[in-house]
Amino acid sequence: TLPSSWGSMREMQYLQLNTNSLSGTLPSSWGSMTAMQSLHLNANSLSGTLPSSWGSLREMQYLHLEDNSLSGTLPFSWGSMREMQSLHLNDNSLSGTLPSSWGSMTEMQSLYLNANSLSGLLPFSWKSLSNLRCLSLFGNGFTGSMSVVEAMGSLQLLYLNNNAFSGTLPTTWGSHILRVIDISDNLLTGGLPTNQSSYPQTLT
Repeated sequence: TLPSSWGSMREMQYLQLNTNSLSGTLPSSWGSMTAMQSLHLNANSLSGTLPSSWGSLREMQYLHLEDNSLSGTLPFSWGSMREMQSLHLNDNSLSGTLPSSWGSMTEMQSLYLNANSLSGLLPFSWKSLSNLRCLSLFGNGFTGSMSVVEAMGSLQLLYLNNNAFSGTLPTTWGSHILRVIDISDNLLTGGLPTNQSSYPQTLT
């Protein structure tokens, strides 16, 4: 398991424990490691919920927790991690909706939440994620419109497939640097946009 006592290592900046056979939960006490910039715990057997106390890790830039057995909801408090650039929570058992507070993570470049049990709408506040380059939400239960992504002007890779998004295709993708869009296996209707100059390089 992860030692709760490590929370006292307040000068720690980089910690990589990925690809082991670690189990147990994420210690709430690690929210005191306020100098942490990069934490990799992916590809283990960790379980339990995402600690709200980790919202205090305001220097965090790279947090990789994918490929575990984490459950529960996405903490609203994590919106305070405003230096975050890469957040990988994919391939867990997370549920609930997307926190509107995460729209404050304006330095975010890659966000992977795919292969969980998340649901609900894309928050309007996420339009502020103007530096986001890769958004991966496939394999969840999201509903409603995809229009929020049109404001993400730096987006290059967009994976929204295998959800329950509805409505029509956006008439503009909000960015001419989009390279891949996968919106297969949803509930979309209507025709194809006629402005071919707005098409990405790959559309599935």
